[in-house]
Amino acid sequence: MTITTRDGTRLHVTDWGDGPPVVFSHGWPLSADAWEDQMLCLASHGFRCVAHDRRGHGRSTQPWEGNNMDTYADDLAAVVRSLGLRDAVHVGHSTGAGEVARYISRFGTGSVSKVVLIGSVTPLMLKTQTNPDGVPMSVFNTMRAGVETDRAQYFRDLSVPFYGANRRGSRVSDGLLDSFWRQGMQAGLKNVVECVAAFSQTDFTSDLRAIDRPTLVLHGDDDQMVPVATAARTAALVPGARLKLYHGAPHGLCATSKQELNADLLSFLQA
Repeated sequence: MTITTRDGTRLHVTDWGDGPPVVFSHGWPLSADAWEDQMLCLASHGFRCVAHDRRGHGRSTQPWEGNNMDTYADDLAAVVRSLGLRDAVHVGHSTGAGEVARYISRFGTGSVSKVVLIGSVTPLMLKTQTNPDGVPMSVFNTMRAGVETDRAQYFRDLSVPFYGANRRGSRVSDGLLDSFWRQGMQAGLKNVVECVAAFSQTDFTSDLRAIDRPTLVLHGDDDQMVPVATAARTAALVPGARLKLYHGAPHGLCATSKQELNADLLSFLQA
C-alpha cells in the first residue's frame, strides 16, 4: 500500500499481521525489505508489523526536497496517523533509529509503548570538538563521493563490511550481499547522497532525552559502520534504557544475528 504525505511524497508501506502494532524504520540505503526477518517472526507471534520505505528509498517516490531527519520523522508520523496506530512499539536500525528518536522528540510518546534502537547513529556520528570520539567528516565525504562516482560498485563494496563478510570465518551469503545492493540501487541518487548528512551530522542528544518509554538498545560489538561506543552513549541518555551488545556481530545484525535478535525483540515486546 502507499500513503501520501503533505508534500505529495508517496511512501510505500508494508503491513503484515494483526495485533499490537510494531513499526519499523530502516537503515541507509535500504528499504522496508531489510526488516522481513523480524516482521515475519513477530507477525507470526500475534503482532501487526508495519514498515515504510523512507522517502527516496525503495518503492517510495524520490522527492527533490525533504531529505533530512525532521522530514523523515514527519513522514513516520504520517504513517502512524494514516494507519491509526496506537501504543506502537517503534524499532529503528541505524539511520532509522535516529528517525525514531527524532519522531518522538517532535511528536511525543502518546502513541508509543516501547522503543528499540539497533546499531543506532545516535547520539551523534560526526567527530566534533564536543564529540571527539566521533567519525571524521572525511569518512562521510568519501561515502558521498563513492555514491556519486559509481553507486553500483560502491554499494556492492559497502555490503561486505556492513554484514561483516570481510571477517575470518564469515558465513555471509552472496545472496545477502546482493539483497543489500538491490535495495540500495532502488533508492534515488540525490536522496541517498543527502541522507548521509542526515544520519551523520544530526545531533540526537535532546531527542534521546525525550524518550520516556521502556527502551532496548542493541548493537554489534564488531560494527564497522557505526562505532559500538555510540551504543553506551545512547543508552546513557535514555532514562532506564537497557543495553545489549552482540558479540562479534556487524552492523547488519538484523540479518546475520536474526535468530538471537528476533528472540530478544519478542521477549521485550511480550514483557
